Amino acid sequence: MAEEDINIEDEAIALEDAENTEITDAGVSSIVDHVMASFKKSEDYRYEDEQRWIRAYRNYRGLYGPDVQFTEAEKSRVFIKITKTKTLAAYGQIADVLFAGNKFPISIEPTELPEGVAKNVNFDPKEPEVLRNREDEGELQSPYGFPEDGSELPKGATAETLQERLGPLQEVLQDIEGLEEGVGKTPTAITFSPAMVAAKAMEKQIIDQLQESNANKHLRSTAFEMALFGTGVMKGPFAIDKEYPNWSDEGEYSPIFKTIPQVNHVSVWNFYPDPDSTNIDQAQYVIERHKMSRTELRALKRRPYFRDTVIEEAIADGENYIKKYWEDDLTDYNQENYIDRFEVLEYWGMMDVEMLLEQNVEIPKELENFEELQANIWVCNGKLLRAVLNPFKPAKIPYHASPYELNPYSFFGVGLAENMDDTQTLMNGFMRMAVDNAVLSGNLLIEVDETNLVPGQDLSVYPGKIFRRQGGAPGQAIFGTKFPNVSNENLQLFDKARQLADESTGMPSFAHGQTGVSGVGRTAAGISMLMGAASGSIKTVIKNVDDYLLKPLGEGLFRFNMQFNFDPAIKGDLEVIARGTESLMANEVRSQRLMQFLQVASNPALAPFAKFNYIVREIAKSMDLDPSKVTNNMDEAVLQAEMLKGMQGDMPQQPQAPAGANPADPTGAGGGTIGVGQAPQPNEQGFTGNGQGNIEQPQAAGQPPTTTQ
Repeated sequence: MAEEDINIEDEAIALEDAENTEITDAGVSSIVDHVMASFKKSEDYRYEDEQRWIRAYRNYRGLYGPDVQFTEAEKSRVFIKITKTKTLAAYGQIADVLFAGNKFPISIEPTELPEGVAKNVNFDPKEPEVLRNREDEGELQSPYGFPEDGSELPKGATAETLQERLGPLQEVLQDIEGLEEGVGKTPTAITFSPAMVAAKAMEKQIIDQLQESNANKHLRSTAFEMALFGTGVMKGPFAIDKEYPNWSDEGEYSPIFKTIPQVNHVSVWNFYPDPDSTNIDQAQYVIERHKMSRTELRALKRRPYFRDTVIEEAIADGENYIKKYWEDDLTDYNQENYIDRFEVLEYWGMMDVEMLLEQNVEIPKELENFEELQANIWVCNGKLLRAVLNPFKPAKIPYHASPYELNPYSFFGVGLAENMDDTQTLMNGFMRMAVDNAVLSGNLLIEVDETNLVPGQDLSVYPGKIFRRQGGAPGQAIFGTKFPNVSNENLQLFDKARQLADESTGMPSFAHGQTGVSGVGRTAAGISMLMGAASGSIKTVIKNVDDYLLKPLGEGLFRFNMQFNFDPAIKGDLEVIARGTESLMANEVRSQRLMQFLQVASNPALAPFAKFNYIVREIAKSMDLDPSKVTNNMDEAVLQAEMLKGMQGDMPQQPQAPAGANPADPTGAGGGTIGVGQAPQPNEQGFTGNGQGNIEQPQAAGQPPTTTQ
């Protein structure tokens, strides 16, 4: 993508630098106060969610919280981290879907009835006889074909009408005579799909942009927090100036800067949505909390529309970052509440037009009658660092929050760790009881009658210890008492709690490597059946990923390219399709089903209804192969078929195997496999009792043996 293709500055309307603009304190405080009040409201409403996340994180790390009180009798502090095992298993399944076949599960397809771009056009290089005759007679009336050929010229259409709808293929196809709309109906017709060409060009552009912004790394972080905390958040696309290393012929470093769309992972801990909403589409605003160093804060001056002098004033006021109470749980060491960082709030959402006008933000004429508009505000140390209208059209909040398990009454979803919170507590309790009982039952309790011993002795017990008794004292002085071992009962209860964890999470233990599976699970078919049943619960999760993450992210990049990329080859009536659910099915199962369908479709009565090119491409995908590299298109397939036919005609014919021979070994050399056959019958060729073959016959005495042929 060329640098000049994307120019956000032409579209955005922003606050000018403070050196050139007079801004009243009241104006600044009004917009800053609005942001701070919104942040405080979201923070207060989020408290209960933070408590859930803290418990989930402690269970994942194997940490007891301060609310857990141990009795004097409880000596063991063991923590069985089953939550970590299941969380990583769920995260692994989500990551496998996101990066199946080393490709993002996002595709661009033309709509069913694309507008502005023709879905299919065709021409016949080998002109039909009827067309040639009618042209000679002057009866050809339509540039789309000829009368009675089934192609009607729409009312008011001309030859130029079709030319305008060729989209990205206009330059290639505009000089072709006999071009008509629709799929070719003759064996020699060549069909083009302008809408599909535009769709694939757009898809390639979006995939390239995701790869360039390291989206795979950010998606993995999002998937992890989604499984652990119940919600994963992505941000983007937003424009950044990326530096590409470049050296001149003289060895001087002269980097190239290009404006590209960027996507990032946003930690759920730094994400503060509108508390009165249950999803991004309903949210009036979203606030992201940044922890920036002095260097990072100064780096904002290189981005468009940030006020240089105000940033320096915020830095001069000193670091203002204060740790939240939950940050101590996320770190393994204690820090002071005040650290050497700045707290910067990034606001995206609705803002009163009056507040924006107070900051000299120019409002376009078509938006002057609106009372509220989408804006992006940055605040630090009570100062307004940036104020700009949302540059994207249509105005959308550039955040995407995907729930692991949807909670229809809350913005934040329910994670796997929360679902097994109680069972994790039970497993820890039963295991601690088992360990304490095993230690107690494995040691003797010593009872000492001190009246029988010499006073002042050390009563500790160890091998070889000698105790001195009182002279003439009757009875035994030292006794050993052994407690019963009931740890097996505790371990049985532990296993029951673990089974409950499997059921509450929908993530069975065999799905993440548990051994000792019995019954049907001991066979390959049984394991496949169990894994198929276990995937049912994760299907809902992947569907949430499709609906709340992949599709909105793809649509955001689609809108970005439609607005800021001026390449006509990617424009068209297209739609974004998330393919995460499709890739959830195990490749082996999918490949098997495709092969079965291919066999069914090979029936001559059903073959005309099957799309064999699609089936072959899907089989390649199920085998983790790139279809574009291992499959041919229709034209290439025809050429390949002709080549194979020619090669088969040149091959020598194989000799026919004799009757009764093994089909796998037509030579009779004995190298084939053993199979079930029929023995030759009498009077049949090859039957040794017929008197035929190379068999020595008995002769009269004195005569040499003869061989019958």
